[in-house]
Amino acid sequence: MDTEAQQTERDRSSRPAPEAVEDRSRFALVARLADWLPGGWFTLTLFACLAFLLVLNTFVAQPFQIPSGSMEQGLRIGDRVLVNKLAYRFGAGPRRGDVVVFDGSGSFGDADYIKRVVGVGGDHVVCCDKKGRIEVNGRPVDETAFLYPGDTPSTVAFDVVVPGGRLFVLGDHRSDSSDSRDHLGSPGGGMVPVDKVIGRADWIILPYAHWTHLTRPAAYARVPGAGASHG
Repeated sequence: MDTEAQQTERDRSSRPAPEAVEDRSRFALVARLADWLPGGWFTLTLFACLAFLLVLNTFVAQPFQIPSGSMEQGLRIGDRVLVNKLAYRFGAGPRRGDVVVFDGSGSFGDADYIKRVVGVGGDHVVCCDKKGRIEVNGRPVDETAFLYPGDTPSTVAFDVVVPGGRLFVLGDHRSDSSDSRDHLGSPGGGMVPVDKVIGRADWIILPYAHWTHLTRPAAYARVPGAGASHG
């Protein structure tokens, strides 16, 4: 009887695990699909890669081509930047100094735009102080690190408080940029809704000679929090 019991145990252990059977079934299904498609495995692999790129482009990162000179000299016409679409998906919002791509419908126009965030919700943004600098919450911002050479911070005077959930944005090439200053009298006051932001531009990826990581300028780190100066 012991021998029979041992044989029975061996029979049981020789049976494939349910997971292995399921894996083989899935592989057989994929193999049949590959046989059905023209081009077989090559076509199936191509479709899988395209699906992966579609998901990546929709939810993770998206290339964006610079259409104008409004962000020179850092971003030139024709440059391609990689937009991080996850940057603001988990509770974090745009910060002063970020370069963002946003949908301009309802604020700027029916197109996507790329600008630098100068003010976030609650910020008091003024141009200009006695030295010609933009002030945010009473603190002047030294923009020389990214402002287009020869440009002044603004030839248009403004004194605004950014509503909650909105952004005040400017191009780095101020004399060649249509930005929040040009829409001050429009509905929304030139402020971009945060929920219209597609993502943060983190890298210049093309042309290869311009490849670089886009970082937040240190000048904005010294700006006090919103509400510090509304006078």
